[in-house]
Amino acid sequence: MAKQVRVMRMSVEQPLWRALTGYRVLTMLYAVGLFATEYDQFDRPGIAIAYYVVLCVWTLATLPRVQNAAACTKRFLAVDLAIALTGIVLTPLVVDQHHIDSGGPTLPSIWTAGSVLAFAIKGGWRWAALASTPVAAANLFERGQPARDTVHNVILVWVASIAIGYVVEVARASERTLARALEIEAATRERERLARDIHDSVLQVLAMVQRRGAVLGGEAAELGRMAGEQEVALRTLVSGGLTSVSRVSRDAAQGAVVHVVDDEPDGGSDGPLDLRALLAPYASAKVSLVEPGAPVPLPPPAARELAAAVGAAVDNVHRHAGEHARAWILVEDEPDEVIVTVRDDGPGIAEGRLAQAEGEGRLGVAQSIRGRLRDLGGSAELISPPGQGTEVELKVPKISRGKAGQR
Repeated sequence: MAKQVRVMRMSVEQPLWRALTGYRVLTMLYAVGLFATEYDQFDRPGIAIAYYVVLCVWTLATLPRVQNAAACTKRFLAVDLAIALTGIVLTPLVVDQHHIDSGGPTLPSIWTAGSVLAFAIKGGWRWAALASTPVAAANLFERGQPARDTVHNVILVWVASIAIGYVVEVARASERTLARALEIEAATRERERLARDIHDSVLQVLAMVQRRGAVLGGEAAELGRMAGEQEVALRTLVSGGLTSVSRVSRDAAQGAVVHVVDDEPDGGSDGPLDLRALLAPYASAKVSLVEPGAPVPLPPPAARELAAAVGAAVDNVHRHAGEHARAWILVEDEPDEVIVTVRDDGPGIAEGRLAQAEGEGRLGVAQSIRGRLRDLGGSAELISPPGQGTEVELKVPKISRGKAGQR
């Protein structure tokens, strides 16, 4: 059966674009109405009429341009702002001096604010500040001096547009956060459903094969051991420990459209990595992994090096602790550091054996474990009383130093 993908689109911007569309039409009608009621104050009404024709045609023809951020291009915004500025600059040429001295409106009047608001909704508060500046300069030029009412109007447009632009940026961030939370919730429900289905079928069969193989012995015992390892790996996969899932918000201008993207363990980025995803492959029938329920973030170089050191410790268990030895990996996420402990129930290491191995050129502990941790600014402590197993405690600061941190 084909897999059905459900895409949810959320946008708090869309109401703003619809409001801007209505605002532009209403303010166009308002500007034309003012011209009709104050016709006697215009020395050159022909120029004003020509401007209002252009303004009306432009406003109505470009209504689709202000319905969403994708249609509202930079070129449109530039032309729209130029029409508003042209109307402001033309005002002293078409009205009498009394109109200017009494603080009468410019040709586009409050229609100009619609151009600035389009910048704010499209690009945020920085774009709003950029568009407000030439509007302020044009208004001061039209009055010829910084009158109090002109300064008041300029500051009002400046503050309002910047505030709206900032609100838009916050709304976009909130959309992305909400979309990610909804998809995490959906993914968790789907994982739980899969876990129930798999537990009722595959995992129970693998567990039964493991038990029966141990009873029968011989080749059946080996088959049971392999089934046990596959059971542990499958449980880890179902619980989401082997791979991380990132939810990427795309096309933020049209709202939060969230897609599920399966990443590599390191996510292919420079952001912090979840150490749990790198340690999950080491879990098996003989190696138990105990980890926190929340992610354990580390810088990518530190996370990889720490995981490699844990892998070296687990490899030593397989090689030297005996065929039936078990190992445990414990991950602790402290405020300032991450601690990973690898413990086994093998025979332990005889006193002086590590020094002897290092002298013979076998540098597994010296380089693969201690060397890696030293480069990270951390430490590796090995405790191995004879006959009582071995415990390796690895500590890495969350802000790593050394060569690994510079990669």
